[in-house]
Amino acid sequence: MPPPPLPSKPPPSSPSRILLLCVLFLSATISLSLNQEGLDLIQVKSTLIDPSGILSDWNAADDTPCNWTGITCSRANTVTSVNLPSASLAGPFPTGLCRLSSLSIISFSDNSLNSTIPATISACRNLTSLDLSANYLEGLLPSTLADIPNLVYVNLRDNSFSGEIPRNFGKFRRLETLILINNFINGSFPVILTNVTTLKELSLAYNYFLPGLIPPELGNLSNIEHLWLSSCGFMGTIPETFSRLQKLSNLELSYNSLSGPFPAVVFQLRNLYQLELYNNSLSGELPKRDWSNLTALRLIDLSVNSFTGTIPVELCKLPLSSLGLSDNKLQGLIPESLARSPNLYDLRLFDNSLVGPLPSDLGSNSPLQTLDVSFNKLFGELPSSLCDKGQLFDLVLIGNSFSGELPASLGECKSLGRVRLSSNKLSGEVPGAILGLPHVYLLDLADNLFSGNLSSAISGGLNLSSILISGNTFSGSIPDEIGSLSNLVEFIASDNKLSGFIPETFFKLSHLGTLDLSENDISGQIPAQIGSLKQLNELNLANNKFTGEIPDEICNLPVLNYLDLSGNSFSGNIPSGLDNLMLNKLNLSNNHLSGPIPSAYAKEVYRDSFLGNPDLCGGFTHRCPQNIQSKSVHNLWLFRLIFVFSGIVLVVGVSWFIFKYRNINNTKERSRSSITKWRSFHKLGFSEFEIIHLLSENNVIGSGASGKVYKVILSNGESVAVKKLWEKSIKMGNINDSSQKDEFESEVETLGKIRHKNIVRLWCCCKSGNSRFLVYEYMPNGSLGDLLHSSKGRLLEWPMRFKIVLDAAEGLSYLHHDCVPPIIHRDVKSNNILLDEDYGARIADFGVAKFIELGAKGSESMSVVAGSRGYIAPEYAYTLRVTEKSDIYSFGVVILELVTGRKPIDQAFGERDLATWVQTTVNQKGHEHVLDPELEFESKDQICRVLDIGLLCISPLPMNRPSMRTVVNLLQEAVSDGKMRPTMNTDGKSSPYYDEDSSDQASLV
Repeated sequence: MPPPPLPSKPPPSSPSRILLLCVLFLSATISLSLNQEGLDLIQVKSTLIDPSGILSDWNAADDTPCNWTGITCSRANTVTSVNLPSASLAGPFPTGLCRLSSLSIISFSDNSLNSTIPATISACRNLTSLDLSANYLEGLLPSTLADIPNLVYVNLRDNSFSGEIPRNFGKFRRLETLILINNFINGSFPVILTNVTTLKELSLAYNYFLPGLIPPELGNLSNIEHLWLSSCGFMGTIPETFSRLQKLSNLELSYNSLSGPFPAVVFQLRNLYQLELYNNSLSGELPKRDWSNLTALRLIDLSVNSFTGTIPVELCKLPLSSLGLSDNKLQGLIPESLARSPNLYDLRLFDNSLVGPLPSDLGSNSPLQTLDVSFNKLFGELPSSLCDKGQLFDLVLIGNSFSGELPASLGECKSLGRVRLSSNKLSGEVPGAILGLPHVYLLDLADNLFSGNLSSAISGGLNLSSILISGNTFSGSIPDEIGSLSNLVEFIASDNKLSGFIPETFFKLSHLGTLDLSENDISGQIPAQIGSLKQLNELNLANNKFTGEIPDEICNLPVLNYLDLSGNSFSGNIPSGLDNLMLNKLNLSNNHLSGPIPSAYAKEVYRDSFLGNPDLCGGFTHRCPQNIQSKSVHNLWLFRLIFVFSGIVLVVGVSWFIFKYRNINNTKERSRSSITKWRSFHKLGFSEFEIIHLLSENNVIGSGASGKVYKVILSNGESVAVKKLWEKSIKMGNINDSSQKDEFESEVETLGKIRHKNIVRLWCCCKSGNSRFLVYEYMPNGSLGDLLHSSKGRLLEWPMRFKIVLDAAEGLSYLHHDCVPPIIHRDVKSNNILLDEDYGARIADFGVAKFIELGAKGSESMSVVAGSRGYIAPEYAYTLRVTEKSDIYSFGVVILELVTGRKPIDQAFGERDLATWVQTTVNQKGHEHVLDPELEFESKDQICRVLDIGLLCISPLPMNRPSMRTVVNLLQEAVSDGKMRPTMNTDGKSSPYYDEDSSDQASLV
């Protein structure tokens, strides 16, 4: 029997039916009011992710889209332009735009489009301009682009296009601009493009073309004005056919392997405005004649070549704006005619062998902004005209023989930001106005002959972060006004004749990290207020006239790792609290100290740290006197009495607990309630309450921008490291700054999922109020950076260094290739590589790490640069786009640290960093000139092979850097069979290692 029929829904009442009809009618009216192009754009909007809401006014209720953001219409209300740069849009390329029949301009530059460009792009028949630069587009370039008949402008730079440039690109009919800079395009250089004689700009720099000669066919581009072909693998010289390029104004061929003499064909390019031949292998003398042919030339950079001879006078007679001849082998005088240029704002001649004085009126005729003539053989007095135009910012004269007094006019140069005059023969008193310039952040006067007092006018230098005045004859006391320099990080005044006391105002400098007053005549005691300098990393007061005891407050400086108080008259006992510091260098020799040496330093390696203190005892010295031993016995009996008394108290406490169980239980519950969140990632033998209660300022082993790190010894005897992130201010009951939450959760999210022998283990995490705690395994040998750059660094023999670098490489390789999604660390440095008891290396500190998700296509835009100075990849610093190649660059710097023993930033490098110094030195002198002299060179071949791997990792082009998986393989090969495939030229040119599987990253995502 069939089931009874379901009751039908009663029809709506008459009012309801009328309302429904009205709604339907209104919707139909709205849909009909928006024209077809508007509906097409609504469809485009639906395919895009719009986190910033920039498309919120794309409203279906409008008649036309002509007033929408980014939309331009003709007089006939047809859409002619879709212009949405830097709009944070994501998603695939919006192919629906090609349904707009009058569309001539598409611009989505600096967004996050992440697909290929489909072949159907050719349906945009009226397109004249296409700008998709700085996105995440990938795949092959669509050959159908050339089928768009009126296309004039194509900009696809800063994407991830790969493969060869299609042959069809030689068929563009009206194309004037083609920009493909910084992609992954490979194969032979696309000679086919020389058929497009309408081209005015061709920019193919920073791709991966096969090495070869510059095609002479480029001379066919008779209309070309801008030719940017940096790092295109070119060898040889510029062909004579370039003489046909009479409209060429900008020729950029830097970062290639051009060789031979200066190319004479350049002198036939009479409209040339900018010439960039930086970082090639050109040699010989610069031509003396024919420069006058280049009447339009304003910008020229021939730096990092091997040019010899003198600077041509004829070149300097041109009205140049910028002249770069640094890192060559030039000799002779700087021509006086250079100072007569009315346009010169940038002059860089450092690292040559130039002699004589600076041009006498340099700066009087031109708006000079940058002057860097460091590391030459220049002498004479400084011209008083350097800042006549009031625009000088960089004054860098390091490593010459300049003499005389500083011109008083420099004290009126309010534009100065960086002053580096070290290692000269300058003398006299430094004008107080120079010390108090408002915008100077780095004042380097070290190793000169300056004398006199430090002026109280220094209080005006509110932007000063580094004051370097060591190696002079400054006298008198340090002015109290220095305490007003709230941004001061570094004060190095060693080897002078300073006297008096350390001013108490010094201890207001909350950011001070380095204080070096060694080799002076300063007296008095170290004030107890020194404990307020919580960021102090280095304290050097050696060879002064200090007296009194070493204050216990020094032991409370959380990040101190360099302490030198030698050569003074300190007396009394050494504070036992020094045991709590992780000092890389300790020197207390030649004082009047007495009593026992702290147990942590009673080791043979520290013997030299205590010489010249005959009354010290214990450790490697003679045994302590009986009275000290008897005091220890007395202390032992006292301890036993206290123990017995504690037992009595315990019995009473237990009785009280039984009697007051409920109250005690409530107290315990309140204590537990203070832990608001607890999460463990491994099986643990301790509780969160034990961690919280054992934190003590005496156990701080490190401190930084994110918080403090404590060493905690648990009841089971195990040691752990606890990072307590800084507490944030509370406002209206909420955490006012979300950065703490971001770092805490980033580290938890990252390390909580990782299980690898070369990644530091995160045991657990917890929150208590506004405090966040991360509990790690304890690494007894500290960080690689602290160990390598301390007096203990000499203990790191090559086999141990190699083990460390291989361990760290395997850890990073795991992050990049074996995690899903891949993880980019973003702050790889030697201080974030920790060492266990066997000197096994583990990657640590994931506070700024990022997962690279599907939509990011291997990279992600950041709001700010994360990382540490000297380790940051050049492309990351200026694009804020982070990829795994950024980590690889940083790891390359770590390799250079291990091989050279040098820090990533060192005054000895001048204005360069370790990476630049090693590249330049190896190019000019060879590998052996950068190796750490502390290393035994029985393994020299292996060390040099590892150095080559480091140079490969720091290639200026991200595409030329190997993956971490390849780095691991190279390191293993370097030690296993003593042979290594060829790496690359140390100038960053193409490398045969870039044949790795380019799908590695994509397959993991």
